[in-house]
Amino acid sequence: MKRVFALLFCVLLTRPVLAAQVTVEGARLGVEDGRTRVVLDTRTAVTHKIFTLQGPDRVVVDLSDARLAGALPRPRANDPALVGLRSGIRDKTDLRIVFDLKGPVRVKSFSLPPERRHDHHRLVIDLLPRAADAPPRTTVVAGRRQSPSRPEVLIAIDAGHGGADPGAIGKRGTYEKDVTLAIARKLAALVEREPGMRPLMIRDGDYYVRLRQRIEKARKHQADLFISIHADAFTNDRAHGSSVYTLSFNGASSEAARWLANRENAADLIGGVNIADSDDLLASVLIDMTQNATIEHSTEAASAVLSHLGRISDLHKRRVQRAGFAVLKSPDIPSMLVETAFITNAEEERRLRDPAHQERLAQAILTGIKAYFRKYPPQGALLQAANGRSNPRRHVTHRGDTLSEIAQRYRVSLSSLRAENGLIDDTIRVGQVLAIPEDS
Repeated sequence: MKRVFALLFCVLLTRPVLAAQVTVEGARLGVEDGRTRVVLDTRTAVTHKIFTLQGPDRVVVDLSDARLAGALPRPRANDPALVGLRSGIRDKTDLRIVFDLKGPVRVKSFSLPPERRHDHHRLVIDLLPRAADAPPRTTVVAGRRQSPSRPEVLIAIDAGHGGADPGAIGKRGTYEKDVTLAIARKLAALVEREPGMRPLMIRDGDYYVRLRQRIEKARKHQADLFISIHADAFTNDRAHGSSVYTLSFNGASSEAARWLANRENAADLIGGVNIADSDDLLASVLIDMTQNATIEHSTEAASAVLSHLGRISDLHKRRVQRAGFAVLKSPDIPSMLVETAFITNAEEERRLRDPAHQERLAQAILTGIKAYFRKYPPQGALLQAANGRSNPRRHVTHRGDTLSEIAQRYRVSLSSLRAENGLIDDTIRVGQVLAIPEDS
């Protein structure tokens, strides 16, 4: 392991020294489906960093050891995102391009190598205005209606199976595909009513969507969380209870190999780093870093959902499970698969058919989602805590702290403290940040 990191350090250290200065030979603007695309043409590959600024809204692109040849294009007046482009030199050698914006945007960047029609490398930067991402919604605050001024969290909701694939079938003839769609629609309706959240239905009818297409749709719309809803089945009809799965490490390893084999399609995966031109070691390490972070957040979100499901029904497994399900393999979107119940169990089949129980399942999933995003809100997201406060109380655990003592200190119930933080048991670690509920 030391040898690997030493080699990686050498690679990162020597690249800027050996590379000649990159010339940005041209820039192009285009607008499609409400998305502004900026393409920078360079003779060789370029290393870049992207970050956003507010007040006013801007996107800043720093190109290492680069210079601009010619002028930057001027956006049209009706461009959905851009006011203008400007550039300057920083640290004597690096090129900085600033995108002045009309409002907050989602940003994606990726690099493309030369091909037959293009003899340049291309750095592609997509800007998707938050306001154009969905129709504006209003919220009621202290008796006043006001429009959200910041982005929304996008929840991708995947109803399992569909169309010619019915999924598991209960003894009463209940199709899994029908149950999952009903729960998914109820969850979407609940998410839609949440200030700062918006649902994305992967399928919203009785048709089949290929497993890879489900991932692709979530990534295309830049979802912040992916939830696939299913109903379990087993040969023993006494099997019962809910389970929640995240991607196994074996599944993650096979997916990493797939992305490495298709680098041109994976160029936007690692925060704009051009893995298409990276050596195998560097590309592998970068993808592993992204996947590990995604799996960690998937587990946090799944634990919160599992905890709340356990409050309305039995749990088949009391801890988050890992499996290689294809729909969980998005390397950069926290993802979980929820087995709501066993459709092969007569009692659970009856409950799965009940709209009221479907609503309870959807509400439990939503409560878990909210608990997760209160702990890990996406940058710039406008989220309203369930207790309505913009600054909920926090407690950082110290050595010797116990969950019951923390509950007593803040005069809240132990069960509400567990639920607020998505905890299945009372295990906590030193340095953990706990959200304190308003009351018990």
